[in-house]
Amino acid sequence: MYTNNYVIVAVFLGLGIFLPIAALTIGKWLRPSKPVEEKYTTYESGNEPVGEGQIRFNIRYYLFALMFVIFDVETVFLYPWAVAFNQLGLFALVEMCIFVALLAIGLIYAWKKKVLQWTSV
Repeated sequence: MYTNNYVIVAVFLGLGIFLPIAALTIGKWLRPSKPVEEKYTTYESGNEPVGEGQIRFNIRYYLFALMFVIFDVETVFLYPWAVAFNQLGLFALVEMCIFVALLAIGLIYAWKKKVLQWTSV
């Protein structure tokens, strides 16, 4: 009985390895291959690249992105809770209030540290 389960896992593991390799190999056989020098250059919207390829970004860009992810995840947790609010009861309400309060504390902390102010420098 247990060996049947292992056989199923082995089949899926084999398919998970074989199918991507087969798809990439067939794609390599079917696609045209005409390498020229222009294909190996950096392409940026049809324009010739100017300057260095690696530049430094302002750290505030990453902080804004992180804040967006945090509050995006908050909505992922809030929506199912709001849909099932009547069935969950008082305990879930208290838990969600604690969750929102922790996020509000984080937002206030970021606001006090002036993380949310966008400057050009």
